[in-house]
Amino acid sequence: MGLSTHVLDTMHGCPAAGMAVELYTTQGDTSSLLKRFVTNADGRSEGLLLDTASLLVGTYRLTFDVVGYFKARGVELPEPNFLNRVSLDFGIANPQQHYHVPLLVSPWSYSTYRGS
Repeated sequence: MGLSTHVLDTMHGCPAAGMAVELYTTQGDTSSLLKRFVTNADGRSEGLLLDTASLLVGTYRLTFDVVGYFKARGVELPEPNFLNRVSLDFGIANPQQHYHVPLLVSPWSYSTYRGS
């Protein structure tokens, strides 16, 4: 099944197209970059971030460039802005299942959940 993500811009009520995202594996305080990408017009990664064969039991991090996205949309943000990069740390217990990690975000708040 694999790992996927998408981002919804709750300020504008639309997918967050063009947001830079990074995927890491983590172990304690150490992280290793696996992939960098930019969300598509639907606010999603193109295809799976990791397929079933590549997804392993362990911990991962998705880091979203929230400030870069909202500045590119022309949103006036205070300096320093409230949110810069949002990092979501999560665990994969069963790599045979699908893990979907959505981010709902505005310049002032975010939420996430394990999607389907």
